[in-house]
Amino acid sequence: MKGHPGGIEHTRRMISLAGLPAGASVLDMGAGAGEALAILREQGFDARGIDLAPRGEGVEQVDFLHAPFPDGSFDAVLSQCAFFVSGDQPGALREARRLLRPGGTLLLSDVFFEEPEALLRAAGFALEHKEDMTAEWKEYFLDALWRSDESCCEIPRGKCGYWLITGKKV
Repeated sequence: MKGHPGGIEHTRRMISLAGLPAGASVLDMGAGAGEALAILREQGFDARGIDLAPRGEGVEQVDFLHAPFPDGSFDAVLSQCAFFVSGDQPGALREARRLLRPGGTLLLSDVFFEEPEALLRAAGFALEHKEDMTAEWKEYFLDALWRSDESCCEIPRGKCGYWLITGKKV
């Protein structure tokens, strides 16, 4: 699958919901082609993007489960459709927390096969916003199936949801 449900407008909404101060340092974990990175930079944020298989200019090749940045390096971490496919969603959340400064903000939209609030709490985040986007994700997923995008079929079967979440490092 390419991109994520809601596209660029969804990314802009996530950034807006976070209420980040001008010039905040933001890390995009799973930056892919760099669309969110470009939006963050055009809005005046000090943004970096990392991905195991970067597909865009300015995206660094890094395993975000083991990012080479010191603890507390960023004001915010953004991730869209990447933590789940890493194969270690709890580990990705722990790494995001490590990379955030005290009180830092997590901006996350992803597939969850378990309750997102429990995962966030276990990783050390306080939930600020939770929005069910499962209907949008289903439409996106079905579109990928229709286009015969084989990568969409790697997702395990079972009940899942797609959530837009913001949280604070506690």
